[in-house]
Amino acid sequence: MTETEEEIATEVKTLESEERQTIVHCTCGDTYAYRVWPSTYLIEHGTGKRARLITAFNISFAPQWTINDGKGFTLIFEGLSKGCLVFDLKEIIPQEGGFEVHNIRRNKSDVYQVNLV
Repeated sequence: MTETEEEIATEVKTLESEERQTIVHCTCGDTYAYRVWPSTYLIEHGTGKRARLITAFNISFAPQWTINDGKGFTLIFEGLSKGCLVFDLKEIIPQEGGFEVHNIRRNKSDVYQVNLV
């Protein structure tokens, strides 16, 4: 293997191991208090594999609350499996009212807009 081939192979391995992320922009209704639980996942159809919530913007993690002024919030999850075509957003919590959006079709950008109203 030449030096150039080794450099390319190393670069490919690096790209393959980079953490992929899935971004979900959420819109919600009128001004209201919201929070997100760390037990919020993207659940892949077929395999049931769960992509874990990494961080969130413009919303508090439970037990804190955020007054949302209608601008919505953004959730950042682990990357979905390469073979995933459809998934659900589900907040698994010990009470009523968790976020749920079903049958989200996968796209090439892995950036999604969902309405939680």
